Amino acid sequence: MYNPPVPTEVDGRTGRARAGTSAGGRLDSNLLRTKSLEQLVSDVEKGQHLKRTLTAFDLTLLGIGAIIGTGIFVLTGTAAANQAGPAIVLSYMLAGLACAFAALCYAEFASMIPISGSAYTYAYATLGEIVAWMIGWDLILEYAVGSMTVAIGWSGYFQRILAGFGIDLPAWMAAAPGTAPGALINLPAVLIVLAITVLLVIGIRESARFNAVIVTIKIAAVLFFIFAGFRFVTPENWSPFAPYGWPGIMAAGAVVFFGYIGFDAVSTTAEECKNPKRDLPIGIIASLAICTVLYIVVSAILGGIVPVTQYRSFEAALPGTPIVSQAESTDFLMAPVAYVLHVIGQDWAAGLISAGAVAGITSVLLVMLMSQPRIFFSMSRDRLFPAGISAVHPRFGTPYITTIITGLIVALVAGLTPINVVGEMTSIGTLFAFVVVSAAVIVLRLKRPEVHRPFKVPFGYLFPVLGVLSCLYLMLSLSAVTWVRFLVWLNLGMMIYWFYGRTHSPLADRAEQAAQSGLERTGNLVTMLGALGLFNGFFMTLLGYMTELGMTTEATTKWHEIHVTPQQADSVGLFVLGIGLVVFLTGRALAKAGRRPA
Repeated sequence: MYNPPVPTEVDGRTGRARAGTSAGGRLDSNLLRTKSLEQLVSDVEKGQHLKRTLTAFDLTLLGIGAIIGTGIFVLTGTAAANQAGPAIVLSYMLAGLACAFAALCYAEFASMIPISGSAYTYAYATLGEIVAWMIGWDLILEYAVGSMTVAIGWSGYFQRILAGFGIDLPAWMAAAPGTAPGALINLPAVLIVLAITVLLVIGIRESARFNAVIVTIKIAAVLFFIFAGFRFVTPENWSPFAPYGWPGIMAAGAVVFFGYIGFDAVSTTAEECKNPKRDLPIGIIASLAICTVLYIVVSAILGGIVPVTQYRSFEAALPGTPIVSQAESTDFLMAPVAYVLHVIGQDWAAGLISAGAVAGITSVLLVMLMSQPRIFFSMSRDRLFPAGISAVHPRFGTPYITTIITGLIVALVAGLTPINVVGEMTSIGTLFAFVVVSAAVIVLRLKRPEVHRPFKVPFGYLFPVLGVLSCLYLMLSLSAVTWVRFLVWLNLGMMIYWFYGRTHSPLADRAEQAAQSGLERTGNLVTMLGALGLFNGFFMTLLGYMTELGMTTEATTKWHEIHVTPQQADSVGLFVLGIGLVVFLTGRALAKAGRRPA
């Protein structure tokens, strides 16, 4: 019988595997090998490292800078109109609660492992290299796609402000190809990404100062909306409170989760904090708490000023409920906070809110473009990507190569791509990372209970378990097409790891790899493909059964977007599960047959 390799740690002093490393002839032992906490810190001290300049106040502002932006200024209206109705307040509460569980887990890890890399580094310390790779690959999706989404949204708000002054950009530079007649490129989106990229290359401290100014402006804009809109609230607009039911509330929670992305970005700057063990937990928890309160208040006032469900995209979503014209619906969904002020005749206030929105979205873009290169940097430093791209600028002390690569790719895609469902793609990537970090806290407590934890999640294992369950439930509440794209991205990442990262990793056992026969290597590859089939088939089946059992609905999962029914999805999922199991077992048999005697 095949016995899978046992997860092992690498000794922090010698760099060799500790007792328990699997013998040659099986799947490469580095797949599940972890780095010890001591080695993670030692590798940073010996190699390239970043300049420590950030304080707890800087981190809190960075978190607020990333959190308040597209979520509160755009997604609040979209989720309220199309998924939750006035119950969007509950959606924000549930998403905030799930984030709180994950935030506590992030804070525990960040205080123990104060180096760049966030969830990727935490997974490397607890769950093994292959899981760390998948999380790092997932975070690249989260921050890169999120940056593209925010840049396009920034361009829309910026152009509306210009239009208020009678300035209309030529069609060729105002939008992505195919979105408007004569459109060739969304030039404002490209330029803002390139400008922030330059700022990030110059230095993290300068970026933090810029962010502090922007955060002050957008918090003022949010507070202004609260005080300006409160007296126009009509309680009757809150009824019916939950027209889409519980599945709609959960689906909206999964969508607005995009608006909470930010506190986890704080942990990517751990290597640049003056006192990370104290300041990181403060920055993570404080920024999340402040933003959750603001989200709940803004969404309640928004739903009280106008009957939000009348601005939904499709009339059939709520048969019998009045609906406004498509033009009015589009205006509301594009800029809901400013639009409702316009509806009640407060155009001057709407203009101020639009200016605050531009500031808010700018700071979100800054933090996202800051975070993605640091994940990239950490993976390159671990040789899972080419080592040359982890270089630190000799003068500015920033990961300039990864920052420039990220900026150029995001600028290009943002300039040529319209907004559609990339917000959901960012949400599912974030939720997946939160599930892994919450699980990793449990694993590390079991494996290394003696390690000093400057900050520890309270109530034992309760909050980490709730973090896993709540974030997984929100993931499963997202649309089917989002899941398809997510699984395709993970499958692509697994191919890259298998053919590059696995063989270049410093944890790879060269003697073990050299001892493998061609048949054994083929068997290991087939095994990996079978494991991917099992992973994909499991989630396809689960998504289908959730709709059939009434836990999700067609209105929220949107099976029609991939042209299948829930019944077809679970049938295909079970088929893929079966094929995956056969391929997996075949791979193990081939590897065993090709194993050379010791």
